Amino acid sequence: MKKVTKAVFPVAGLGSRFLPATKASPKEMMPIVDKPLIQYAVEEAVAAGVTDLVFITGRSKRAIEDHFDKAYELETELEMRGKAELLKIVRDTVPSHVNCIYIRQAEALGLGHAVLCAAPVVGDEPFAVLLADDLLDGQGDLPVMRQMVDVYNYNRCSVLGVMNVTREQTKQYGIVSTQRDDGEIQRVTGIVEKPKPEEAPSTQAVIGRYILTGRIFDHLRQLKPGAGGELQLTDAIASLLQEEAVLAYQFKGVRYDCGSKLGYLQATVELGLKHPEVGAEFAAFLASRCANMAG
Repeated sequence: MKKVTKAVFPVAGLGSRFLPATKASPKEMMPIVDKPLIQYAVEEAVAAGVTDLVFITGRSKRAIEDHFDKAYELETELEMRGKAELLKIVRDTVPSHVNCIYIRQAEALGLGHAVLCAAPVVGDEPFAVLLADDLLDGQGDLPVMRQMVDVYNYNRCSVLGVMNVTREQTKQYGIVSTQRDDGEIQRVTGIVEKPKPEEAPSTQAVIGRYILTGRIFDHLRQLKPGAGGELQLTDAIASLLQEEAVLAYQFKGVRYDCGSKLGYLQATVELGLKHPEVGAEFAAFLASRCANMAG
């Protein structure tokens, strides 16, 4: 039985919604409290049993490679100063058994193209795709990708992470149709990218978590490029549906859209409140702030 040991992180996007912050720094390196967005996604993948991290990068993304590389000077300095806790944090950015692989995407030609760039490394194995813009806080101690790997291991087919949105919001997402209208795990019968609200087949939106079988690459290669020469992953999944089962999984947890300023701020507040070092003081500050505003 082939296990999910590889995860693909498409990180070649420009992050234009956060300019000027992303002019010289990748959007994936923007911090939520004290960790960059990409690290949250990597930790989620590693907790799910992933050992090979495949980053699809572009120009000006070198900071991501540096972040997951060994920092000799920093580690030496921390060691000399006796900063054992900080040294452990730096060394644990990527566990020693995990490999980082970087593939350059010469042109940003859509999510489907970014995933296709990983084909030489992934081969015919099942693999995960995680979009760092979507920060998912799993329920309890079970990260969302771990939940999805469990679903894959039982059903042995592709799994899409989905959540319910309002009818008006369907125009912002890939939307699935399923055999049933409810249930945690449902078989997908169709998928459409950003439909008009009145034409959306459901309100189940695909978010930035996928487990896909290696067959997806054949369907990506057969796609005809759309507007701007882009290959859409949604179109390849719609094609894949014709030959094998694809499941929609209503994950347990909270999703923060850190590709938007509001979602980014919400994630910062919520994870700040949970932070073991500053959570209590931050909660007191917010309570005081709210009291002052009410007064």
